[in-house]
Amino acid sequence: MHVLQPKHSKLKPEEINKLLEKYNISISQLPKIKLKDAALPENCEVGDVIEIERKGKGKTAEFFRVVVV
Repeated sequence: MHVLQPKHSKLKPEEINKLLEKYNISISQLPKIKLKDAALPENCEVGDVIEIERKGKGKTAEFFRVVVV
């Protein structure tokens, strides 16, 4: 992981359910990230949801992606 790379972490199933309920969406409506993306944590599989934490101007923004082929 590079110092400029945002933190990527894999969500647990209960965290995924809370996320989907919070935004009233289905998993297919999340933005996609490729399985071969170098930033993904190890042991990721298709269908996993990844949280990306980007920092800027003293704030942290969270983004979510679903892993696809």
